[in-house]
Amino acid sequence: MKFFFAFMLIFSLAFFLIFISILQPQHLYGTEYDVRVINGFSDNSSLPLVIWCTSDESDLGGRALQERDDFSWRLRTNFWGTTHFICTMKWDRRRKSFEAFKVPRDIHRCSPLRKCSWLVTEEGFYFSNDEVNWKKDFSWS
Repeated sequence: MKFFFAFMLIFSLAFFLIFISILQPQHLYGTEYDVRVINGFSDNSSLPLVIWCTSDESDLGGRALQERDDFSWRLRTNFWGTTHFICTMKWDRRRKSFEAFKVPRDIHRCSPLRKCSWLVTEEGFYFSNDEVNWKKDFSWS
């Protein structure tokens, strides 16, 4: 009887792992993504765009970005599919926090290159997965 329960437990665990790996392999093994935030202001030579990014697992620190400077990092999704990075942007009197990466939203839209890029301008925040086609996601306010 003990053998049967041990067998069923091992079989159930194996079935669960196979099931999860087929449906959401990036959650089981972790998939790497490149995230990049670019200062797209047309003229902020006297005032940099300040960025600070964090996640539950790490604090990437802050940077002061001049025109066309960027802040980039590589991440790996966790098993639970909860990986996310929040960045706070500050320029002059404007301040905005946004999710630079969030698994449920970005595992699909950052594909197929696994590239999540943000262009920050005076008008707002633009997203691209190829840095050619940009789509405005939101404004500063």
